[in-house]
Amino acid sequence: MTILGISAFYHDSAACLVRDGVLVAAAQEERFTRRKHDLRYPANAIEYVLEEAGITTADLDYVAFYEKPLIKFERILETYLQFAPAGITSFVKAIPLWVKQKLWMKDNLSRELSYDSDILFLDHHESHAASAFFPSPYQEAAFITVDGVGEWTTSSYGTGRGNEIEILKETRFPHSLGLLYSAFTYYTGFRVNSGEYKVMGLAPYGRPKYVDAILTELMDLKEDGSFRMNMDYFDYCAGLRMTSRAFERLFGGPPRKPESELRQRDMDLARSVQDVTEEVMMRMARHVRRETRMKHLCLAGGCALNCVANGKILRSGIFDDIWIQPAAGDAGGALGAALFTWYQYLGNERRADGSRDFQRASYLGPEFSPEETRDYLDSHSIPYKRLPSEDVPTTVARLLESGKVVGWFNGRMEFGPRALGSRSIVGDARSPEMQRIMNLKIKYRESFRPFAPTVLEDHAEEYFGIDRPSPYMLLVAPVKEEIRRDMTEEERSWFGLRKLNVVRSSIPAVTHVDYSARLQTVSRDDNPAYYGMIDAFRERTGCPVIINTSFNVRGEPIVCSPEDAYLCFMRTEMDYLIMGDFLLDKAEQEGLEEEIDWRQEFELD
Repeated sequence: MTILGISAFYHDSAACLVRDGVLVAAAQEERFTRRKHDLRYPANAIEYVLEEAGITTADLDYVAFYEKPLIKFERILETYLQFAPAGITSFVKAIPLWVKQKLWMKDNLSRELSYDSDILFLDHHESHAASAFFPSPYQEAAFITVDGVGEWTTSSYGTGRGNEIEILKETRFPHSLGLLYSAFTYYTGFRVNSGEYKVMGLAPYGRPKYVDAILTELMDLKEDGSFRMNMDYFDYCAGLRMTSRAFERLFGGPPRKPESELRQRDMDLARSVQDVTEEVMMRMARHVRRETRMKHLCLAGGCALNCVANGKILRSGIFDDIWIQPAAGDAGGALGAALFTWYQYLGNERRADGSRDFQRASYLGPEFSPEETRDYLDSHSIPYKRLPSEDVPTTVARLLESGKVVGWFNGRMEFGPRALGSRSIVGDARSPEMQRIMNLKIKYRESFRPFAPTVLEDHAEEYFGIDRPSPYMLLVAPVKEEIRRDMTEEERSWFGLRKLNVVRSSIPAVTHVDYSARLQTVSRDDNPAYYGMIDAFRERTGCPVIINTSFNVRGEPIVCSPEDAYLCFMRTEMDYLIMGDFLLDKAEQEGLEEEIDWRQEFELD
């Protein structure tokens, strides 16, 4: 039984293929088109997952789409009517696409796929819930889904047991935690639906001085985590902006212009909305535990990528353990739709052992053979050295120890927004200069952005306040007291971006200004090549922690192919690139023929 799951036409289009309940392949369309957050029909992703399974669309038993377009259209129409005539400009922009494409989703999918059998349409948050529970390691668990908006639902909670999920309650549009966070993303000068993680990274530089204003003016938050928003302060229902003039008056001026200098006010706003988000999610978690009496919690939806809130829920002990879908946003809806079809629609048995999930470490994307990599390099006359496989770990470890930045391209590409050791840029976490170097010379992004560590799973507790694996980089944990550095009185008095200049621990490049780290743990079973390289670094330096950031530059999707990796390598100041066994030294490369200002071309977010 083969099922194709699809998410498309809003943002982060993706495809997933499930065969007899096993995740065979999944990928986002952006990785193939090189268009970040690509929302178009995922033709390339579908082609890849079918090819990975060795089938054509004629072999599919079911196609599952991650939401119900007609109900979403109903919500859009009702909202415009409610706010008419205020929303006429937005209405005129939105409706042609619906009339031309989205209202005829079933016909369009059948035509694009050359497929004339069953197409199932799930509720948006049903797909999120399925993506949270069905791949989890639990036989039964509670789930919470939180995002901007699906059809009408903006958050939900319920239970999963065996092969069934049940949504018990939901919050409906326009009251949305995701849209509240996006409003502050917009107001602080970042791009909605892609810059929310920047707000999260900026928050520790600020003070929570606007928390009271948010909770008294913008939203009415109840003890159970439910809330209603004061729509006088927001313009997303019918306008082309996230916030209204009243919002600007409340917080002291217009939105920050993108790319302009960050002010202390922006940092304080980021901190305030982050604190409120954490409080809402904590109250939701406590209420869901009381209502469901479940010991475990599963999370999905775009807000489940808020790893600071996730870490707080875990450390609170409300639940014995939590599991978060690595592709928690809309891309993961494709996976959820396919698994819902297999388990709940078709009634197939599901048995979880309580420890091992079904996500296959999220290495679900394309892999390129040594022959494919060599053919690309040779056909473009690119200088390289092929290493014996057993020499790769020690060679890369030696480069990292000497302060070099290395592009690491190995194995199947990750599904989801995080680089997990297949498409990563790596560096020495012990270096006080490495965060600045990698932000400004490699990633071409804002200097305040923190980097994440990868730590060997069996050494994680030596460096971080965490007592379980974190394979998907979706939990923030504190850096252990034992490796922190005492700050001077003067350093403690610094605020804002000046905090960047303080060395806080023995792994300063991955220690954020609040002594936190968004860590990934890696096991030998999940990724033996990546584990082996970090272990070789540990043997040389005594440190089992490295920097791991996604293999891309600002505004570009994570690389997919050897060509993508080489072009990114050449357009940045990376020192080396390792693709499987092939080592490329920047000093031996000739310049690219095209004249491209990489930083300017990708000033998109």
